[in-house]
Amino acid sequence: MISREPTLERLATAKQLLLDPFGLDEAGLASALSTIGEHRIDDADLYFQLTRHEGWSLEEGIVKSGSFSIDQGVGVRAVAGEKTAFAYSDDISMESLLDAARTVRSIAAAGQSKRVRVGPAVQVAPSRRLYGATDPIATLDSVQKVALLERIEQMARARDPRIVQVMAGLAAEYDVVMVARADGTRAADVRPLVRLSITVIAESNGRREVGSGGGGGRFGLGYFQDAQLSEYVDQAVNAALTNLESRPVPAGEMTVVLGPGWPGVLLHEAVGHGLEGDFNRKGSSAFAGRIGQRVAAKGVTVLDDGTIPDRRGSLNVDDEGHASQRNVLIEDGILRGYIQDSMNARLMGVPPTGNGRRESYAHVPMPRMTNTYMLAGDCTREEIVGSIKRGLYATNFGGGQVDITSGKFVFSASEAFWVENGRILYPVKGATIIGSGPEALTRVKMIGNDLKLDSGVGVCGKEGQSVPVGVGQPTLRIDGLTVGGTA
Repeated sequence: MISREPTLERLATAKQLLLDPFGLDEAGLASALSTIGEHRIDDADLYFQLTRHEGWSLEEGIVKSGSFSIDQGVGVRAVAGEKTAFAYSDDISMESLLDAARTVRSIAAAGQSKRVRVGPAVQVAPSRRLYGATDPIATLDSVQKVALLERIEQMARARDPRIVQVMAGLAAEYDVVMVARADGTRAADVRPLVRLSITVIAESNGRREVGSGGGGGRFGLGYFQDAQLSEYVDQAVNAALTNLESRPVPAGEMTVVLGPGWPGVLLHEAVGHGLEGDFNRKGSSAFAGRIGQRVAAKGVTVLDDGTIPDRRGSLNVDDEGHASQRNVLIEDGILRGYIQDSMNARLMGVPPTGNGRRESYAHVPMPRMTNTYMLAGDCTREEIVGSIKRGLYATNFGGGQVDITSGKFVFSASEAFWVENGRILYPVKGATIIGSGPEALTRVKMIGNDLKLDSGVGVCGKEGQSVPVGVGQPTLRIDGLTVGGTA
């Protein structure tokens, strides 16, 4: 059997699902793009999308809800200078496409643009092969999905008699996108995505505490075998039981050690957003205008990498048709670059970095993170924790808030321990970590050799749009952070 190159295969799938059923072809796409290009613009594209999503949830031993949805449509965009005109429709037809094209071309009246030449020759955009084109919804039937949720509940309850309640959720998504750009570039992606989550409540002597676990990525539901389920259950149960023993946390300025993996969400929020191109082009980021300058301690190297196979935040191509990249943002403490979409890259005079992302066809793309993490150092976890005279060791985080302009952040630790003289004494509850992202990077004193990525649960919000992302880091010691507590 002769198979096509993966990029061409994905393009064929996209045409089969997004163009053929609606009588659209290459001539129709070219006509819509030519309509937009009748006036002076810098860029234009069409973004077609079909998304099928299924979700199941279990509570109190029974599957209480199940959902299935299908969404499809096309977004049409024209860009001139810093201005964007955008229209979208959930009706994929030549009539709707031309109507949207005529709507957005009015941006030309704003001026400060050039005439973009609509490419007469179609060219397939380079892309990657990071995950399969499987439909994860079809990888298990309904009975198997229910059994999977029941299995994880049984495993959690069997761990400890103090587990009094278990909630679990299973989600699967099949997403097909196609991008047609004015210069003739065509790109497509077929994106599977699954996620399994578990939350448990433990009770002892009238006290109740919560723990959670879970994970996922760009593969089928067959990934969730017993060994993987056991790992998620251990995360949730251990967190809940640990918090049953937690005490109030002392407050004040102190050394904070962040555990590996999911605590990288602090890096994502406090530093990653500040390195997105739009904030830096507008001068609203604390990192604006600092390329080539030292912004972090030596040894701190931060990457945004959309090329890791099967990861939740990875993409074969971004939502503007550019291949994802491994972008070094900070290298040994020196700021090397920002993450870019097409418009901000053009305005800043740099190449796009494969970070143009949008929530759906009904949203405009913007520079967004994929998998953002810090590279490992050479210290062991034991050495780092053992170096604390008096401070906090935070191994898991809940929510947080960040001010992009100042870089100031506030995060709540969902699992943390009090350490004195290098010894972990007891778990604490109610710890909030307060600081400034740019300042925190300069106060990194020790970097672990245990780089770990999160288990595949991250969702990033920006300007009302949510996209799947990944985070990660090694164990990290940061001095001089403020800890808000209850003691």
